[in-house]
Amino acid sequence: MNTFGNKFKITISGSSHGKTVGVDIDGCPAGIAITENDFSADILKRKSGKVGTTQRIESDVPQISSGISDGKTTGNTISISFENKNIRSKDYDKFNDIPRPGHADLTGKIKYKGQSDQRGGGQSSGRMTLPIVAAGVIAKKIIPDVKFSTCLIEVGGSKDFDKAVEDAIKENDSVGGIIECRISNIPIGFGEPFFDSVESMLSHIMFSIPGIKGIEFGAGFEVAKMKGSECNDVFIDTKGTTATNNAGGINGGISNGNEIVFRVVVKPTSSIGKTQRTFNFKTKEMTDLVIEGRHDTCFALRTPIIVENAAAIVLADLFLRK
Repeated sequence: MNTFGNKFKITISGSSHGKTVGVDIDGCPAGIAITENDFSADILKRKSGKVGTTQRIESDVPQISSGISDGKTTGNTISISFENKNIRSKDYDKFNDIPRPGHADLTGKIKYKGQSDQRGGGQSSGRMTLPIVAAGVIAKKIIPDVKFSTCLIEVGGSKDFDKAVEDAIKENDSVGGIIECRISNIPIGFGEPFFDSVESMLSHIMFSIPGIKGIEFGAGFEVAKMKGSECNDVFIDTKGTTATNNAGGINGGISNGNEIVFRVVVKPTSSIGKTQRTFNFKTKEMTDLVIEGRHDTCFALRTPIIVENAAAIVLADLFLRK
């Protein structure tokens, strides 16, 4: 399904090489000031063009067709779309017979009985993260006091991002990365126990971002090496402030008032220029595959704002519930 959320609900639509990609947003309160210019900064952070990113560059101008009038939200469904103009669908013709390793070419073909749109990766493309960024801009307007700090902290296992990307380019290969998101000014009480805990909702939406393969909160997997006396975050004042933040700002699925901290892992881009030995489903033989076209060497370079705005969508939803 293409819908996420309860009180703040988003539905994404379109495909990588379709006419448009877009998002419908339900549940946004009326009277929030917003214009097309409010989207510019976050959309620019996601935009490609720099070294290590795809040379497919779109204008990404938001077309708002409903839900905003005279610069303010109306309380009705907000519809935002973006045109796809810079497309080269012929680059994807052969993947019907020779699905790309690591991609959703084969799974999509089988699940949708051969009717899935495989051009540019269809709905499994990173292009579909643009509507998420747009919805996150609206979400941040609902929770203006919440502050986000999101950054790339590792690329290809290295702190030297430029070298890791340059080496991958020289090898016609790709690299992944790790992104850390820190969220402050969250009061105690966001989230529900069990299925709609802060962790489960953040994890749900993070794994909806193409290429995300892991998530950890606070000290993450390091807690497996700790003793309880080391892992427990001791309270130091009446506000619930803790001396450490191994829990990542969440106890029992509910925000505890401390900074929410999580990290996500972005896999290397599956489309690479290096020759891969794989299976041809038409000839029933192994064959060499060279993937042509325009692809990110490191999609993680463009992912921090996607992660941040996806988190904002979750927190806006939990805020409206609370």
